[in-house]
Amino acid sequence: MEYLNSMNRNMSKVFGCVVLLGLLSACGFEMPQLDTTAKFDKQHFVTSVSMIEVYKLRNGKYPDTLQDLEYLGDWDAIWIAGVRYEPNPPGYNLFVDSQMSALTKTKTKIEFPVTFKQGLGIKDTNIEWLTP
Repeated sequence: MEYLNSMNRNMSKVFGCVVLLGLLSACGFEMPQLDTTAKFDKQHFVTSVSMIEVYKLRNGKYPDTLQDLEYLGDWDAIWIAGVRYEPNPPGYNLFVDSQMSALTKTKTKIEFPVTFKQGLGIKDTNIEWLTP
């Protein structure tokens, strides 16, 4: 008898949870959509700029290719694949070239304050610079 009472209590809890979930799903709550593609693209751009500028600081010139960068780890191949680098003396061009955007057929819009590029060698890019 005790076993049946215990089973009834457990079934009541499960039934209550199912009803609660059903009610909550009907309330029209919207789950926030995270634009992870834009976040990754932005991170790839920032990491690229950082590594390119460190290279220049150490070597006195910008790299000919991203493969010339030093002290890269295994994970750096991810951001290297997400950008397109072109030497443009005395600086460089850097474009976000997201494979995720191509897969999802979405156009990623990345914005930075114009002060971000101050003192850097960025000449041309697909980043939108915001003026204050």
